[in-house]
Amino acid sequence: MSESVIPSDLRCVIFDMDGVLYDSMKNHEIAWAGCFKTVGIDFPAYEAYMHEGSPGHETIGYVFKQYLNREASEEEKERVYNEKIRIMGQLPKAEIMPAMNDLVNFLRKKGIAVWVVTGSKQPTLLDRLTDDFGMDPNQIITANDVQKGKPDPEPYRKAVDRSGFTAEQCLVVENAPLGVRSSKAAGVATIGVNTGVLEEKVLADVGADIVLPDTKSLYAYMLEYFTNK
Repeated sequence: MSESVIPSDLRCVIFDMDGVLYDSMKNHEIAWAGCFKTVGIDFPAYEAYMHEGSPGHETIGYVFKQYLNREASEEEKERVYNEKIRIMGQLPKAEIMPAMNDLVNFLRKKGIAVWVVTGSKQPTLLDRLTDDFGMDPNQIITANDVQKGKPDPEPYRKAVDRSGFTAEQCLVVENAPLGVRSSKAAGVATIGVNTGVLEEKVLADVGADIVLPDTKSLYAYMLEYFTNK
């Protein structure tokens, strides 16, 4: 067990939402592909994972530049994003990721604060965080709370500042390259959990302190840490 991965004075664990707490990335993949088809863009599934964590309007702006070679108007961004929300609302309910309820409950019993940082504004998932994980809305940072989304450090810096702890007392769990870049830029130790289609190397290359293959492995890793502490 590397002491450099999990802080010795751990007080707060900050989770990303999509792909970490919920198995929701398959739905995002389908919804992104569907909403971009309305403007003539064939959006590859892999890209959904590479841009995960970025606020929706920023992703839309990037995709317009890449695939249409032009800027998206604010009206276009809003229309495409609203179509994504509509499609998401029609898809099956995303399941909680394996062992994540157990992990969150375990951390709270150990006196560890639990926060969520997400680039989403997706009401279908945000509304579930309180019921599924007992999250206090004041301990959730969404795209509505920041000026700059992931990979900018602002989302994780805001969570650290509001938590009342230091970056050195916090740990982030992320499954997306942009999220890892954001948390590491904020000075927070980060575990990458590779729950999607990416190569593990992608998360390691952007700075994840360790990459685990799934959320069950994450739970086992955290249990081992507290057992050996």
